[in-house]
Amino acid sequence: MDDAIAFGTDGWRATLDVFTTPRVRAVAQATADHLADVGHAGETVAVGYDARPTSREFAEEIADVLAANGHDVVLPERDCPTPLVAHAITERDLAGALVVTASHNPPEYNGVKFIPDDGAPALPHVTESIETHLRPPEADPDAERGRIEEVDLVTPHAEHCRDLVETDLDGLSVVYDAMHGSGRGVTDALLESAGADVERHRCERDADFGGTPPEPDYANLQALALAVQEHDADLGIANDGDADRIAVVTPARGFLDENLFFAATYDYLLEERSGPAIRTVSTSFLVDRVTAARGEETYETAVGFKWVAEEMGERDALMGGEESGGFSIRGHVREKDGVLMALVAAAAASEESYDRRVDRLLAEHGEVHQSKISVDCPEDRKAAVVADLADALPDEIAGVDVERVNDADGFKALLEDGSWLLVRPSGTEPKMRVYAEASSEARVEELLAAGRDLVEPLV
Repeated sequence: MDDAIAFGTDGWRATLDVFTTPRVRAVAQATADHLADVGHAGETVAVGYDARPTSREFAEEIADVLAANGHDVVLPERDCPTPLVAHAITERDLAGALVVTASHNPPEYNGVKFIPDDGAPALPHVTESIETHLRPPEADPDAERGRIEEVDLVTPHAEHCRDLVETDLDGLSVVYDAMHGSGRGVTDALLESAGADVERHRCERDADFGGTPPEPDYANLQALALAVQEHDADLGIANDGDADRIAVVTPARGFLDENLFFAATYDYLLEERSGPAIRTVSTSFLVDRVTAARGEETYETAVGFKWVAEEMGERDALMGGEESGGFSIRGHVREKDGVLMALVAAAAASEESYDRRVDRLLAEHGEVHQSKISVDCPEDRKAAVVADLADALPDEIAGVDVERVNDADGFKALLEDGSWLLVRPSGTEPKMRVYAEASSEARVEELLAAGRDLVEPLV
């Protein structure tokens, strides 16, 4: 096994000096071996890729290895969002897919992820199986080679989205920001096909992503917020590099916190549908207040959309998501989809603006503020830090008693005043994450400071 290859929260990502053709081919061979183990030998597989300059080449290498193992392979005609590949798995009844993407990482990175035959994110037992099979590919000269075919993945996904979200966006103006990623020509085209007037921003392919990593956060979307103002638009929508995540900008608020987006979008969906919500431990309790007011339930999972997706399947949930911007809804493949959610967001905004809906929800349920910080922590110290936290957690944090502790993912201390503090290891970086939620920004800062003081001595 190559120690440089390790599947984290959402696949294996590395800088291009580590993410090399031999290692990528080893992952492809390991995937073929895994598929044979689970009864999918020789079945058709998809290989997708994002807009990074190296991604198509790596995808072709993966397709070559899979074809040598007897698999027919479908490649998209162009770089495309990861959720389109996930949808193709269920729509075409495929054995699974490999997607070459580093998502929101800077341009010097690339990555690869495996999606199983249900179209949902791979659970740990799947990625562990792939890791145990890592080896250089060895072509069997007597094996029948599979075919590699280019196909259109955009149209079937768009048709499915329009069937699932029946809406007329005539009169709605949207500024769409692709961040130079794979959502360009996909998310904007979907919105236009539903009747929206779309102004495009950063919708050209750029190897350097315009000098900014394709991460749709507050700092990187200030230009989108200005564009919404300049064009007097109703809504701004952005996707990350592989368009599996969404961020929204509103005229009054600018960047809309993903927790507020989750609560408001779920509130919109409940106007005509029913069903529970699934959220991660790091996602706002405002979602719980919305569900309780509507007679629904909220279920909490560890951080990572794979856990949200698993719970969505078990609970027949209406909506699932996480505070990092990954969401999906019932009736769709259980993978986060920033393209579909752009259409859902536009549909919600066409009924009631996000600014007005969020104001109404906060007036009804109380102010909610959340933020997070990171504390540097070597990978080989993370497990020890989590173990030490079990003894280090105090009975009182920032002057308020701890009511109970949730240890599903790190440690989440729920305080008597309704606020909470969460400490957990990052799944993608050598850091510990510290999250806090409270009724004011000042209180959040107090909790984060207490969390930092708690974690730093343990690192």
